[in-house]
Amino acid sequence: MWRWLIPLSVVPVLGLLAYGFRVNPRDIPSPLVGRPAAPFVLRTFDGRDVSLESLRGRVVVLNFWASWCYPACYEEAPALERSWRAYRGREVSVVGVAIQDQPDAARKFIADFSLSFPNAPDPDGKVSVDYGVYGVPETFFIDRAGRIRRKQTGAVSDDLFRREVEKLLGEPA
Repeated sequence: MWRWLIPLSVVPVLGLLAYGFRVNPRDIPSPLVGRPAAPFVLRTFDGRDVSLESLRGRVVVLNFWASWCYPACYEEAPALERSWRAYRGREVSVVGVAIQDQPDAARKFIADFSLSFPNAPDPDGKVSVDYGVYGVPETFFIDRAGRIRRKQTGAVSDDLFRREVEKLLGEPA
């Protein structure tokens, strides 16, 4: 009987693994949605400080990206820039956070896509850990009160940006 115990104990583990490989991580809801966004202060690539507290009262689109993230980050960068230009006069801020990236490669990515919204590295990974980021791109839509209202795993499109931001702008401040 004891010789069957070890092989039989492997069966539940294999079943759990099989289930886990079938689940799409994008379908797992974030436990952070509806909660206050984690505060941060980052130094942008052009030497300015950006903090979540300084953006209070604005809708914030917080995008985690990397220059090596291809094709998703390359697809969403132009959409983020277009959307930022369209909404920047309407109490909306976009902040990019480069994670697990080389500074020169990140600067080249910013230049290649002419990104004009603030972008900062997360050198020690603290901000990405605070937001539970497990891949790139990931984007958080934060309301004017500083609560996370949506997490988007994967590239952000113009339509998604517009839909989420318009919804948040339509709410009382």
